[in-house]
This record gives sequence, C-alpha cells and structure tokens, in this order.
Amino acid sequence: QVFPSQDPLDRADFNAVEYINTLFPTEQSLANIDEVVNKIRLKIRRLDDNIRTVVRGQTNVGQDGRQALEEAQKAIQQLFGKIKDIKDKAEKSEQMVKEITRDIKQLDHAKRHLTTSITTLNHLHMLAGGVDSLEAMTRRRQYGEVANLLQGVVNVLEHFNKYMGIPQIRQLSERVKAAQNELGQQILADFEEAFPSQGTKRPGGPSNVLRDACLVANVLDPRIKQEIIKKFIKQHLSEYLVLFQENQDVAWLDKIDRRYAWIKRQLVDYEEKYGRMFPQEWCMTERIAVEFCHVTRTELAKIMRARAKEIEVKLLLFAIQRTTNFEGLLAKRFSGCTLADGTVKKPEVPPPSTNPFLEDETGTETDEIVIEKTDTDKPKKPKVPDNPFHGIVSKCFEPHLYVYIESQDKNLGELIDRFVADFKAQGPPKPNVDEGGAVLPSCADLFVYYKKCMVQCSQLSTGEPMIALTTIFQKYLREYAWKILSGNLPKTTSSSGGLTITSLLKEKEGSEVAKFTLEELCLICSILSTAEYCLATTQQLEEKLKEKVDASLVERINLTGEMDTFSIVISNSIQLLVQDLDAACDPALTAMSKMQWQNVEHVGDQSPYVTSVILHIKQNVPIIRDNLASTRKYFTQFCIKFANSFIPKFINHLFKCKPISMVGAEQLLLDTHSLKMVLLDLPSIGSQVVRKAPASYTKIVVKGMTRAEMILKVVMAPHEPPVVFVDNYIKLLADCSTDTFQKILDMKGLKRSEQSSMLDLFRQRLPAPPSGVENTGSLSLSAPTPEQESSRIRKLEKLIKKRL
Repeated sequence: QVFPSQDPLDRADFNAVEYINTLFPTEQSLANIDEVVNKIRLKIRRLDDNIRTVVRGQTNVGQDGRQALEEAQKAIQQLFGKIKDIKDKAEKSEQMVKEITRDIKQLDHAKRHLTTSITTLNHLHMLAGGVDSLEAMTRRRQYGEVANLLQGVVNVLEHFNKYMGIPQIRQLSERVKAAQNELGQQILADFEEAFPSQGTKRPGGPSNVLRDACLVANVLDPRIKQEIIKKFIKQHLSEYLVLFQENQDVAWLDKIDRRYAWIKRQLVDYEEKYGRMFPQEWCMTERIAVEFCHVTRTELAKIMRARAKEIEVKLLLFAIQRTTNFEGLLAKRFSGCTLADGTVKKPEVPPPSTNPFLEDETGTETDEIVIEKTDTDKPKKPKVPDNPFHGIVSKCFEPHLYVYIESQDKNLGELIDRFVADFKAQGPPKPNVDEGGAVLPSCADLFVYYKKCMVQCSQLSTGEPMIALTTIFQKYLREYAWKILSGNLPKTTSSSGGLTITSLLKEKEGSEVAKFTLEELCLICSILSTAEYCLATTQQLEEKLKEKVDASLVERINLTGEMDTFSIVISNSIQLLVQDLDAACDPALTAMSKMQWQNVEHVGDQSPYVTSVILHIKQNVPIIRDNLASTRKYFTQFCIKFANSFIPKFINHLFKCKPISMVGAEQLLLDTHSLKMVLLDLPSIGSQVVRKAPASYTKIVVKGMTRAEMILKVVMAPHEPPVVFVDNYIKLLADCSTDTFQKILDMKGLKRSEQSSMLDLFRQRLPAPPSGVENTGSLSLSAPTPEQESSRIRKLEKLIKKRL
C-alpha cells in the first residue's frame, strides 16, 4: 500500500461478494442497479486515464537518470584531479623546508650533545668528590654533614644509571653502597651502645650524634629505620612487661587503670627526654602507644583465658569502659598514621558506628522516644568522627562478651516478668476518651532498654556478639507479644440465648447480650495500638542493628518473624472486636428469622431487631473509633471485617425467614435499606466530625446489601408465569446456584411440586443469560415485570423516601 485509502476496493482482503452485498443489502435496492453499474464504469474509465497518464510520464525517466549519473561521474573525476594537485604541491613544500632547515638541525644536535657532556662531567666531578667526603665523614661520625651529603650523592648517582657499563662509574656506585652499609651498621651500633637491650643503665638524655644519625637513617635503607624504632620501643616497654606480668596482682582487670596510667607517664617522660632526638615524621610517641596497645591486648587475652571463670559482667564492663576511654584519648592525641604501616595491623573492625558515644551518651536522657526517632539519627551518623584506634585493645574482650549477652538475657527475662506483674497489679488501662487506646507504657520501657543494650554492645563489638544480642532481642519480642499482649486479650464468651420480639422491645443497653465491657474494649484497642507501635519500632530496630553490625553479618539480622508475630496480635485484636459486635447482633438476627413474616399486615417503621442492631453498633463503634484514633487504618480494617462478617450472616438469616407474604417482604426490604444506610455510615457513626467512609468499605457494603435487596425483590415478584419469574431472578441476582434459587422458592412458600417444576425451568434457562450478567445486574432494576409488582415497588420506594 503506497498511499492510505478508505476505499474498500483498495483493501488487500477485498471480497467481491461482501462488497456487492453492501451495495445491495435488500431486494428493493436492486431497483437502482443500472445507476450503480454506471458509477462503477465511470470509476474504471477514470482509473484507466490515471494509469495512462502515469505510464506516459515514466517514458523519459530512464534517459534523464543516465544523463544525471554521467554528469555526477564527470564532477567526481574533476574533484579527484584537484585533490591530487594539492597533494603534490604539499610534498614539494615539505621537501623544500627540509632542505632549508638541514644545517640548523645539525647545529641543534651538536649543542644538545655538548650540553649533556658538560652536565655529565659536572655530575661526575660532584660524585667523585662526594664519595671521598662521605667516606671521610663516616669514619669521623659527622652524621649531621653526612645526612645532607648522602642525599645529594644518591641523587647524582641516579643520573649515571645508564652509564653503569663504564668501570669507573660502576666502581663509584659500589663505593656509595659500601658507605651506606657501613653507615647503617655504625648507626645501629651507636644506638645499641646508647640503649642496651640488656642492663639497667640508661643514658640521662639524647645526644646530638644520635639525632643526626636518625636524619641519616632517613636516607638509608628503610630497614635501618625500622630496626632503630623496633629496638628503642622494645627497650622502652621492657619495664611494662615486668611490672604487669601475668602472676602480678596489678595485671588483673580490676586494676586495668594502672596499665593506662603507666603508659601515660612513659609518654610524658619520652617527650621530655627523647622528643627532639627522633625526627617528627617518625611519630615515635604514637608508635610507642600503638606497640603498648598490641602488647596489652595480647597480655590481657592471655590472662583472661587463664582466669575466664573469674570474669563477671560488672568487671568486664568496667575494663571495657576504661579501655574504650583510653582508645578515645589516643584518637584525640594521635592521627593514627602509623597504623597504615605494614608492620602494624590496622584494627578498624567496625565501620561508621565505631564511636557512638557522642551520638548516644549525650542523648540518653531524651531517648524516651527510642528508635522511633531513627530518621533524625541518620543525618548524625556521617558526622561521628572515626576512631582509628577503636578495638586496638578492646578487641581482646570480644571472646568473653558471652558473659555480657547472658547477663542481658537474664535482665530482659526479669523485665518481662516485671511487666507481667505490673499489669496484674495495676490492671488494664482505665477507659478514657482522651487517653484510651494509648500504647502500654511497658512497651516504651522495653525499647528504651533495647536501645541502651544495642548502643552498649556496639561499643563493645560489632561482630558476632551483636548477632547474639539480636537473637536475645528476638526472643523477648516474642515473649512480650505473647505474655503481655496476647496473654491479656479478653476471652470471648459465647452465649446464644433465644431472643423474642418482646425481649427485643424491652432490651435496654445490651443487658441481655454477653458483650465486652467498656474497659475490655479499651484494653483490646490499647493492645492493638501497642502491637502496631511494636511492629513499626521493630522494623526500625532491625534497620539500626544492620547499621551497627559489620557489613559481612548484615544478612544474618532478620526480625521478620517478630514483626509477623505483632501482625498476628493486631489481627487477633481486630477479630475480637468484630466477633464481639457480631455476637451482640446475633440475637436480633435470630429474632428476625423467627418472626411470622407471612402474618405481617402492613408496612410500618423499622422493625425492633433493626433498632437493636443499630443500638449495638452505636454503643461499640464510637468507643472503638475513639480508641483507635491514632491507628486509623486498623479502624478501617475493623469496619471492613465487620461488614464482611455481618452482611453474609444477615443474608443467611434472611433465607430463614419463610414463608414471607408480600407485605412482609416489603417490611424486610425497608429494614434492609435502614441497615444499609447505617452500615454505610458506620465509620463515622456517633461522631461530630463526619468523614467520608473509605471507598473499599463502601463498595463491600453496597455490594452485599444490594444483594439482600435483590433477594427480597425477587421474593416480592409473582411466580406466575414461571418463565418471567426465572428470568427476573437471573437478571436481578445473577446467581446460577440452584441452592439459592431453592431458598428463594422456600421464602415464597411454594409447594414442593411447584418448586420441582420451577427448578427444572431454572436449569433450562441457565445458558440463556448473556455473559455480562454481573455488569447488567445494576441495570436490571428496570427489567420488565408484571404491573402488580412494579406498582408495589413504586409504593415501597415512596414509603422509603417519605421516611428518609
């Protein structure tokens, strides 16, 4: 298809028969066949003319195309010739420039070589003189001059790397290396003499010779510098190993302060005596502190393994607290630059949450909201300064943190028991319109304690102990859910007393029906609100634990099971509220089904059972709504569940009302409409602020109660003629179940013989309804019915409008 066309003759799937049928749909249309034939012939002539014009127009196209192609080829050949001329001229110009500059290039090369030769000779002179001076100064121990000279000699020697094949240059290089080795050995010997590994005699202060020697060591092989540092630190900490041996009384955890006091004194002593001897960039003070930390960690780990049974929680926490304080002091005093050296293992175990003291210690008094305020905590996290020394000593306590975890297990167990005892002693919360449905205070206490435990444990370790603590948290979240929440939900008492119309008329505010008291309703709502708070806070607790724990262990933290437990408590609470109101309405529905509907003589106001149902709804729903004001979505769930429970039950009781007279059906229809209006208004019943009911709830009520109304309209319809009655049933109810149809016939009070013929007819008519029965159900109100039925329905609608 080249051009779009609406003409049926242009379609690919053109069918001549169909086209002729469209032209002549009836026999009468054949009268103008001549006119149609003339039109088609005219169309054919026009098409022939068009084709002829197009064909003639194409005769010269081939010749024009060949001419255009030849012209394009000529233009290309001319362009190619011009490009070749330009290229030849460029090559000639380049050759001319090379001839002009050939002599200048030779002069440039000569100048460059001459300059290089002079520079190399100067360097050679400097190197030869420098090596002689270096050897002489080394013998005289003039380390100050050697430090500057050696660096210069080494730098000059680098220029001769490509001339090492020349014997004289190689000999000078070997003399420099020999001088460096001799210097290294000489400096190490000087330090050994000044700071002997064995012996108690120590020099009173540093010497200038050693200070200059350190400057020389900076230029020498890095191993020399490392050896000097290692020997000095070892000699400096030798006293520490003797004073705090494993068998000494001061070595145990209760006197851990003395270890840190000792190193503080030693660092001050070092600064005074040897601070200027070592170069600043060696960071000797920090190196001494870091080595002290490693030695202390090893010694503490050894002594704790030996005396593991003596470790108590208070002692362990005391030691950890003092140790973390000391690590904090190190972080303030030192930068941690030496931790990156290959000789020292970097102890950064926990990521950003390593130093939560600043975040949590200052906020302990305002932590009443606990983890609920995690959103405000998150921005603080990047601001917490990273402590490179965290865990450098305290890592040794990690294997013994099971003592702390066991202690928290015991404390939480006692806390739950106290919550249970307090609830029994104080009883359920007092019903109060303003405070009803409030979260149980024990819940906030539990999460405050969880917060403190989590922060404390994250300071001690962010590894396996955090996983163990999470397991403890999970255990007591479940216990809280079952012991405090589920354990205190009121028990349902099923009572189904037969209620007559007279007793309904006499019924005062729920006197005959076993219902939850106001206190019990408030308690259920309070437990529901608490469970919702626990559900939200547990989710935030999981996020905080994942932030605190090591990245490799994040996947092992999962509190989904506990959140599901709280969801079950919420569901059970809603179910209890629904069952209570449902059970309160049962006697009224029973009374409805026991009424003699065939004896009703006239349609009056709403029946007593409707008044009873409305009374119970007005008693319960406002209390529940006020108590669930903070958890609106669960109040909506309650309304939806009640509607889903009450409406099917009402329809079942409706089927039990048999037989029903025409007037009785009208009264029931009026009652059903009243109940429908009350149910639609259920979410805001008794409230001063009228809110629109949620669409999901309104849809359920309208669908369910409309079905009840349709059942009654079918019952009101005359069963003669049967075909009309069956078709009307199928249109109104759109229910293909024979059981439902059987119940309708029972309600009408038909005899068995009439019912069997109706059922046979119903089965025959089932395939007849169109597939969109459900969609037409709402339109079927206007379905054709006999005049008698339509007049009765009109009267009933007028009555309802008048009442409203």
